[in-house]
Amino acid sequence: MEKLPVRNTLVPEEGPVAADRSDVGWKQTLFNLVPPAFVAIIIAFWAFAPKEVTGNDWTIVVTSALITLIVLGLEFVHERHAGWRMNWREFFTDLFYVVLSATVISWATSILADEPLKGVKTSLGITTPWAMHLPWLAQVAAVVFIIEFGQYWMHRLMHNWTPFWLTHAPHHHITQLNAAKGAVGNPIELFLISLSAVALFDFSPTAIFCAFNVLNVVSTFAHANVRSDPPKFYSLFFTTIRHHSLHHSADYESTRCNYANSLILIDRVLGTYREGEGVIVGQDDLRRLSIREQFMFPFQPLIDRIRTKRSQAMAGAS
Repeated sequence: MEKLPVRNTLVPEEGPVAADRSDVGWKQTLFNLVPPAFVAIIIAFWAFAPKEVTGNDWTIVVTSALITLIVLGLEFVHERHAGWRMNWREFFTDLFYVVLSATVISWATSILADEPLKGVKTSLGITTPWAMHLPWLAQVAAVVFIIEFGQYWMHRLMHNWTPFWLTHAPHHHITQLNAAKGAVGNPIELFLISLSAVALFDFSPTAIFCAFNVLNVVSTFAHANVRSDPPKFYSLFFTTIRHHSLHHSADYESTRCNYANSLILIDRVLGTYREGEGVIVGQDDLRRLSIREQFMFPFQPLIDRIRTKRSQAMAGAS
């Protein structure tokens, strides 16, 4: 597969980050193994925890929150870039979006997408008993792929069609990466990227929850300010901070690669994978957007057009 060229926003081989990479001591080796170990722990939890725990609706909420908190903690122990260091303004902005995603966006996805999809499935008599009878790990892998494959194409569409880009661009105006940044974005984009076809299949609920957590772990580390470069057996399949920081490069063209939030294998197979790493992240003038600006961003071209017409009309009347 032909690899696309690397842009000038990447870390130069002789730069300071490359020097950081020379740290091959026990601490760095340990941190390189943290993401795959985290994935293994999540799978083991959902496979072997008591049914009273895995069957509780609050368990997925608690585990998702713990994943973000633990990875945020790791950023203070072994950070990747000082320029991405968390501050109070970023913390409260990220907290707002994490809560928004876990409540309003989750509710909207369930009511406007998942429930209607289940209704169509029932009305058409669609059944997939084979899904429930797959080995449990195979079910987890299937759910991960179904979600990621849909997100890949939605994400790719957002980078290649202006109306969708306007909803996604606020996520690319963030000027630093950390463990909570995956939840930051315009609500329309957050809703669109949450859509999936999983509701059409009869998978085990624990397999679905496990897949959600696996994706959460991978995408959280892919946004995190943690100096961790997982082994090839992990980075061949799963997205890492190196892959995703390149996707957040400061010029628009360099963002059009590595679309998979968690399953970078899809990019490798479909020819949109690019090797490299970004350090300076953001768009336009690298100005951080406020929450209000992020919410209004998709409508700003229309608002500007209306204001221009009003100004022209007032100038003509005078």
